[in-house]
Amino acid sequence: MTETKHLDLILCWHMHQPDYRDHTTGEFALPWTYLHAIKDYTDMAWYLEQTPNARAVFNFVPILLDQLEDYADQFATGRFRDPLLRFLAMPDVSALTAEHKTLILASCFRANQATMIDAYPAYKQLQIWAGYFDGNDGATYLSNQFFADLLMWHHLTWLGETVRRGDASITEWLARGKDFSTPDRHALLELIGFLITNLIPRYRALLEAGKIELSTTPHYHPIAPLLLEFASARESWPEVTLPDCLNYSEGAARLQFHLDSAGASHRARFGVPAQGIWPAEGGLSQAVAELFAERGYRWTASGEAVLRHSLGGHTGERQGYLYRPYRLAAKSGSILGFFRDDRLSDKIGFAYAKWRGQDAALDFVKELEGIADRAPDGEVPVVSIIMDGENAWEYYPYNGFYFLSELYQMLSAHTRIRLTTFSDVTAAAGSAPELRHLSAGSWVYGTFSTWIGDRAKNHAWDLLCAAKQAYDERIANGLLSDSQRRIADRQLASCEASDWFWWPGDYNPSESVKSFDLLYRHNLANLYRLLELPVPSALGHPLSVGAQKADSSGTMRRVS
Repeated sequence: MTETKHLDLILCWHMHQPDYRDHTTGEFALPWTYLHAIKDYTDMAWYLEQTPNARAVFNFVPILLDQLEDYADQFATGRFRDPLLRFLAMPDVSALTAEHKTLILASCFRANQATMIDAYPAYKQLQIWAGYFDGNDGATYLSNQFFADLLMWHHLTWLGETVRRGDASITEWLARGKDFSTPDRHALLELIGFLITNLIPRYRALLEAGKIELSTTPHYHPIAPLLLEFASARESWPEVTLPDCLNYSEGAARLQFHLDSAGASHRARFGVPAQGIWPAEGGLSQAVAELFAERGYRWTASGEAVLRHSLGGHTGERQGYLYRPYRLAAKSGSILGFFRDDRLSDKIGFAYAKWRGQDAALDFVKELEGIADRAPDGEVPVVSIIMDGENAWEYYPYNGFYFLSELYQMLSAHTRIRLTTFSDVTAAAGSAPELRHLSAGSWVYGTFSTWIGDRAKNHAWDLLCAAKQAYDERIANGLLSDSQRRIADRQLASCEASDWFWWPGDYNPSESVKSFDLLYRHNLANLYRLLELPVPSALGHPLSVGAQKADSSGTMRRVS
């Protein structure tokens, strides 16, 4: 009799946005945190709530949670520190200034053209009218009603598909398409506030119900191995050109700060310590794994190429090495490492958006069945799908509703595929094979080439190193009060985020590169101001301009 072969599947959705706040004013420079909250974070919770037996892992970066709570406070107090929400809340759009209108025009068409603008004729018409004007002319000649309608449409298209399907007011607004009133805008604002305010409690309820596992990341999302040692990049990329600065000053202490803060954040928000940690960008090294084990984390994860490099590069067929956890050699504690299936993760991230939802879900299930069938008798493969949980869906029709609904239903009912979590597999792992040395690298190509190594990225690191040295001198000389130091600490931590080093490069879209480049330099300038030091002139010059026609979406990387 032929043995029925099974498979364990872990769906891990990584949720992250960098800190978009100006710590001197409290204002938000970019709206991506709240827009993804009302679309992707909301939708992704719904699938778990609605599908019996569905399980998944969600990794929430603490700085994202900080911003969600900041937005919840804005709605509680009615004092909006995000300009788009402030405009939506205005009693009368005739009070919009020309500067406000220019910002609305620059902001409110930032959405996927095919699925979020072209799909709605009334919204597309607004874009056509705006296109008739150059420079600031649109702010002068377009009507107040145009701006009221544009604010409404921008937020309507950023609402999650699961939200739209359950709200009669949204149906009516979408059908009407124009002439939105102040009560319309305020009703939409109230809905946005409800979604954001209830988001963290919603995921905590899923955790307490045993539907999900929640993991964490060093607080502001720094690339941990690079904070410890720039030269770690040479383990997987020997010929890399490193920054002029030899190392980041006191990088080990900075990483400890991010880890301490992340642990406290997770316990405060979710009531229990995190059992696992996804390092920012899957950036692991032997030294980082040691730190994680010391802190009691039971699992961590990275990309498939990191595993290949750690195994010496001579791995044979993926089936023979990929679909299992590995015990990472650590002097203190015990920690398992999981490694994503790059090909299947990229199918969800990039390919399936062009498929019919049910066909894509069927194809994914068929892929998993094939992995189970090829496994040796008695072995249960563990397949790890680890990917961005927010940016892929705007490329899908209806924010991925048909694909994700079908996928969860098929997987939760499948007799040979068990949806599980990293912690559950860790608890039952027994004698996992050991990796004697973990090669330093990330989930992108198994190297750190996305964050270090070219002229612009290295310059970004050198600017940060200079700011950190200035910070160290001011602290060592006791020149800041306790309150000044607390604000400066937050600003420094924000400057250490991986995102500022992701964007420089001519493979990224110029509009995104420009906004993130400006925000990074503004953050560094703010740090100098908080330290009561002159802002270096170098911060007045862009690091990179990107490309008018970039090969990727910018927010995601295809690695398979």
